[in-house]
Amino acid sequence: MNSNKTILVTGAAGFIGYHLCESLLKVGHKVIGLDNINDYYDVNLKYARLQQLGVGRENAKVFNQLCNSTSHGSQMQFVRMHLENRESLPKLFKLFKFDTVCNMAAQPGVHYSLDYPEAYIDSNITGFLNVLECCRYHSVKRLVYASSSSIYGNSDVVPFEESTNVDKPISLYAATKRSNELMAYTYSHLFSMETISLRFFTVYGPWGRPDMAMFLFTDAIINNRPIKVFNNGDLSRDFTYIDDIVNGVLNALLDNSKDTSLYKVYNIGNSVPVQLMDFIRAIENNLGTLAKKVMLPMQPGDVNQTWADISRLQKDYNYKSNTSVNKGVEAFIDWYKSYHKSNNN
Repeated sequence: MNSNKTILVTGAAGFIGYHLCESLLKVGHKVIGLDNINDYYDVNLKYARLQQLGVGRENAKVFNQLCNSTSHGSQMQFVRMHLENRESLPKLFKLFKFDTVCNMAAQPGVHYSLDYPEAYIDSNITGFLNVLECCRYHSVKRLVYASSSSIYGNSDVVPFEESTNVDKPISLYAATKRSNELMAYTYSHLFSMETISLRFFTVYGPWGRPDMAMFLFTDAIINNRPIKVFNNGDLSRDFTYIDDIVNGVLNALLDNSKDTSLYKVYNIGNSVPVQLMDFIRAIENNLGTLAKKVMLPMQPGDVNQTWADISRLQKDYNYKSNTSVNKGVEAFIDWYKSYHKSNNN
């Protein structure tokens, strides 16, 4: 991997973005982190992730002000900014002349999009366009960006392949992610930009999001609350551990693909789908506690199954996903207990 790149990571206070910043710093790159630190979920968790990067809350909470990390110095800088800010974002690109950009920022969540659609257009469409424009005008060589397995909708042809028709999204969130890929294709075609879409499949692990199943189930079981099991448990997910995901993102950011085309789309998952009830059992076994289960029908916008065909990413970037669900669940629960212990003292 080439060293000494200056890389922008948007969504740096988010789950994947935080871990990516950590890994990039470890291999010697200069990282500029950006996040708007919105309140979609507990902002204390976002600030705690930034603290791990040496970015204190008092500095991080000020909009449009660059601050250095206390542990990494100017190798890690952070700015709180809205991705759709058409004045501040171009100034940031002009200042740093990024070698590569990794856009992990987005308004996530399928169910939230049913009630707050505007948030998805602002961040995922307008914000992404702003990133594309900044890359175009500031000669960024490579843009890697987060897409999602949700764009496959309720496809019953498994495993999901990148060549599958994905023009029937069943949530606005999925529609915005598909839109990102179409926008990126246009910019690759018109302006010779290299754009790499990574379709993430159910990422979990330490520092994970509180709105995701891993966190929700663990939190409920530990606190003796019932868990909600949708579609009566008849769901399967391609649960993928955070370390495996980050290794794949690093390869896409820093290495050259065997595919020399400018526009690329990859599934990034575990390729081992797990039944939801088996996932719950893995959590129960680790905690030594049985969950109280409330069986519910399918939620609007949700999908029955996800299963990634990762052969393209394996071929082009030597991607590997090595972490079993049992090992990943154990690592998450260890982190969860430690995080809540330190925050309750």
